[in-house]
Amino acid sequence: MSEVQHTITDLVVHKLVKGPEGPAGIELRSTACALDNAAVRLVEQLCSQYANRAGKGYGHFEADIATFPMVELVRDYVVERKTDFISLSKQMMELLQACADDELDSGGHVVISRIKEGDTDCLWVALVGEKVGSAVNGSLDIFDCSYLDLNELRAAGRIDLSGWQRGDERYISFLKGRGDVAGWFKRFIGCSDVVIALKETKKLVQTLTHFADTQHLEPQARDALMQRAHVYLDELGESGAPLAIDEVAKEVWPDQPEQLSRALTAEDVKLASGFVPDRRAIRPLVRFKASAEEWKLEFDRASLRSGAVQYDREAGTLVLSNLPDYLKQMLMEE
Repeated sequence: MSEVQHTITDLVVHKLVKGPEGPAGIELRSTACALDNAAVRLVEQLCSQYANRAGKGYGHFEADIATFPMVELVRDYVVERKTDFISLSKQMMELLQACADDELDSGGHVVISRIKEGDTDCLWVALVGEKVGSAVNGSLDIFDCSYLDLNELRAAGRIDLSGWQRGDERYISFLKGRGDVAGWFKRFIGCSDVVIALKETKKLVQTLTHFADTQHLEPQARDALMQRAHVYLDELGESGAPLAIDEVAKEVWPDQPEQLSRALTAEDVKLASGFVPDRRAIRPLVRFKASAEEWKLEFDRASLRSGAVQYDREAGTLVLSNLPDYLKQMLMEE
């Protein structure tokens, strides 16, 4: 996957103040941050951490703008141009404050940025925790230094403004976290993330197949990968257990799970997590199925290795071996 060039258009950092008890508060910066090397480094780290995190939700703006006003804020900024970036960011903070009141025990710094990712225009928002580390000054004295800890990205979302204006089906992504810990963030960003299990399962199968193709595996190794995927997804489908992308990667590609996880969480794939695999849609992992006007055929991929099915590429023919007696008898009667 080629690396995307990020160009920062606007960036600001505000603060959400929240304790275990009492209402949330906000501390707002009045101007945008300078787009210097530190700002670029922050954005690149944010985008990298987000891309590498499994468990994202995908969707579109909710239709109920009275309950979910984010779409109106974005429209006034992007389309109507009634507000500027800083005004938008302050309105977003007020909305975040209202959503955080009942469900967050602690606050953090809120990074809001408009970023060009190649030709794609995006609006990012992330809630980032703070840590205290050790630093050394010019005199080699040691002192405490607070810094944004992007390794502990608490919540984050990305609105593809280009896709939204094009009318794409899904143009919002957000970190889901474990269970529904990001439910408050989904409400804040105004995202409807209804997942159609059959459609997502087909997308997962296509991505796994493409991954297997790019690895240039020996036939037996490829069959083993696809078989592991089928067994694991079938178990999830039978039990009704929701899928977690990082767990799929560990089960299917145990030697290098991070490699498969990157493929499954790529932004252009837009594969959701948390859905129950549809068992009908995982059959192509281990079976070929095709039909024409005069015939219908289905067989296991492994039969091509065992010799039970032989494919002649030049002649464009399939030869079936080990035919059962009842089929032989039926053919003799024709």
